Amino acid sequence: MKSIYDLTQEQMIDEFITLGEKKFRAVQVFEWIYRQHVYQFDCMNNLSLALREKLSQTYSIELLKIKEKQVSQDGTIKYLFELEDGGLIESVLMIHDYGKSLCVTSQLGCNMGCRFCASGLLKKQRNLTAGEMVNQVLSVMNDTNERVSHVVVMGTGEPFDNYENVMNFIHIINHPKGLAIGARHLTISTCGLSDKIRIYAQEGIQTNLAISLHAPNDEIRNQLMPINKAYPMDELREAMKFYIEQTNRRITLEYILLKGVNDQLIHARQLAHYVKGLNAYVNLIPYNAVDEHGYQQSSLQDVEAFKNELLRLKINVTKRKEHGRDIDGACGQLRAKKVGESENGNSRTN
Repeated sequence: MKSIYDLTQEQMIDEFITLGEKKFRAVQVFEWIYRQHVYQFDCMNNLSLALREKLSQTYSIELLKIKEKQVSQDGTIKYLFELEDGGLIESVLMIHDYGKSLCVTSQLGCNMGCRFCASGLLKKQRNLTAGEMVNQVLSVMNDTNERVSHVVVMGTGEPFDNYENVMNFIHIINHPKGLAIGARHLTISTCGLSDKIRIYAQEGIQTNLAISLHAPNDEIRNQLMPINKAYPMDELREAMKFYIEQTNRRITLEYILLKGVNDQLIHARQLAHYVKGLNAYVNLIPYNAVDEHGYQQSSLQDVEAFKNELLRLKINVTKRKEHGRDIDGACGQLRAKKVGESENGNSRTN
């Protein structure tokens, strides 16, 4: 059964008209869900009983099942949700001074194959629908009884490999009669699909774009991120320039520091040369180690030296605050562990 959360307001209006209903009924349902936070058609008491019955037979409206929930000492909450088909996905709620930010998953598994990332331990099974992404936000808000003020599409999967569904998701949660999360509070993170960056630049929405860069040159990036062989760094930089020209928006360059791999002063200088002239800033990210990959977190001394070298070279740089260090903090880690436990259990019983 199709999820009601898959529909933008415009799509909901079109479907309601097809069902023989008036346009304003779709607007009412949209507001019941996103403004009143009502997740049962039976409780939408300004709809006729006949319409409520029709909607119940046509659309699913259930929230996601919380399979596991981990709460960090710093307030970070990691959710493991079960989808309707039994697939498992993660969402992470982080507490900031400026509000509550939810990291949302866009695919069931990931095919990008980044060597340091827990998400890639389990290959992509399918794209998530817009509704499954919306449902992550609604389910977290329902569980915490608090508003999510910021959303980052930075969980498992490559958002631009699921472009249409991610765009619909953004339009639903940004809609003024929806969750009304401001465009500048929404961030999409890509590992660098240059062709999709160019398309995204022309969407006409003022959301934020983050690029998972993680290397100062093609040699290292080819080792860490196989996608770089399809979209090398010069091509990626041209796509970023096009995005900046079209949107007048600044880009965030995500850079995970890996001990002895990309964290030395020479790497900082190469990165500064690459970034110079772009309306962008570098966000240095402490690494959450994944046992299967063998990479290690850079020392605090090397992190500070790297950051200071970028500052000396007039590059805007920040260091991301660590969240959920005492739980399965790395993206995809909890899901990979749970799937692994399930597979081991099945193999023992066979």
